[in-house]
Amino acid sequence: MNGNYEAVIGLEVHAQLLTQSKAFCSCTTKFGNPPNHNTCPVCLGMPGVLPVLNRKHVDYIMKMGLATNCSITPRSIFARKNYFYPDLPKGYQISQYEDPICQHGHLEVELGDGTTKRIGITRIHMEEDAGKLVHDMHPDTLVDVNRCGVPLIEIVSEPDMHTSHEAYQYLSMIKQIITYLGICDGNMEEGSLRCDANVSVRLRGETRLGTKTELKNMNSFRNVERAIDYEISRQIELIEDGGRVVQESLLWDADRNVAVSMRSKEEAHDYRYFPEPDLVPVVVNDAWVEQVRSELPELPQKRRDRFIEAYALPKYDADILTLERPLADYYESAVAGLSVKNPETFKAVSNWMMTDVLRVVKDSNGTIAEFPVVPASLASMVNLITEGTISGKIAKEVFEEMLATGETPNAVVERKGLVQISDTGAIEAIIDEILAANAGQVEQYRAGKSQVFGFFVGAAMKAMKGKANPKVVNDLLKKKLDV
Repeated sequence: MNGNYEAVIGLEVHAQLLTQSKAFCSCTTKFGNPPNHNTCPVCLGMPGVLPVLNRKHVDYIMKMGLATNCSITPRSIFARKNYFYPDLPKGYQISQYEDPICQHGHLEVELGDGTTKRIGITRIHMEEDAGKLVHDMHPDTLVDVNRCGVPLIEIVSEPDMHTSHEAYQYLSMIKQIITYLGICDGNMEEGSLRCDANVSVRLRGETRLGTKTELKNMNSFRNVERAIDYEISRQIELIEDGGRVVQESLLWDADRNVAVSMRSKEEAHDYRYFPEPDLVPVVVNDAWVEQVRSELPELPQKRRDRFIEAYALPKYDADILTLERPLADYYESAVAGLSVKNPETFKAVSNWMMTDVLRVVKDSNGTIAEFPVVPASLASMVNLITEGTISGKIAKEVFEEMLATGETPNAVVERKGLVQISDTGAIEAIIDEILAANAGQVEQYRAGKSQVFGFFVGAAMKAMKGKANPKVVNDLLKKKLDV
């Protein structure tokens, strides 16, 4: 990017809420039902019907507002957002315009280089979703209105971001919070989390904002980053060539890595908002707010900090283990099952989770909730290592058996006879045989060739089929060789 310019970026994030029914009617919100199946006269906008607000919609938006340091507006109203589009049967969306329910929040976003940045949140408001146009199943464009009326919250940031990386980190944090709260699954590919980016550029030192464009159709976090980078470069190049940025909406084409003009948008407010006449104001008292506050889970950053403090984990481990709430829950359940609780065993559980557990989850394209080894079994396996019953190497075999059979680690060890041998007499007898049979290597070691020590360890472990206690093997070898 040309260093003479500064980008100014704001994000509008739509999150589809995990309620059982729609925002203003009792239709199901289930994803994947046949097209135009989840409908009724209310969400289709038939004459003479009246909407009724889903209370969960209010609960969920207040959870997000409190989690992002917003103030909760005691009295807010709905508005009609008027525009014509084939997937909008009513010709308007029920939304909020003046006095949204959540206002003036912020997030402290970590940028990955040890620094943080406060990004303001202008507002979070309630609205209903529109339908969906389907272009790839028929020569004509088809309309599926299942999604009409599904409850949304729109999270509008301040224009506080200046790079695509900052936008990526902010969006990642929004997703992490909504999934921790359990109000949205955060799936961008299915459209339950959607992001529009408002992008403008200006000369560094300039205080006035440049003309902004709106980027749409970004269905992944990486596409959000790429689209913003593309648009920043496009605007700078246009200005440098003597052109003028036009306020418009752009669709991101991920296949070609370009943004294509969708429609001009010369007027910022072209939706002819007016108060929704069929819905009463939303009145929220202090008792309701405090009830919702009491239901908030421990949020990701606080949980990460507690993992570092309580379990003496490195920040890297804690970041990964608290990335998703079910993963953090799994870790804490496993730690609770440890027979010895100290930094070493806490780290041991972390190591198993970040390597073997997450490897299996990733390879199966599943989730930690579907992982076949329950936390108590992982803890039992770590306990067996701590007690010296099995070695770390044997534990790898035990882990694979647990995955395949669902057995407990104790059952696997007993069935396969994998108990670690710590009998010094038995191990010493094997070591004596190995040293006697390899006199040349003994002399090499005593002459200063210390790497030969590994040869003796490997030979002893092989002779005992991997069941010898490695610490006992090492101690006895040192005692016999260092004479």
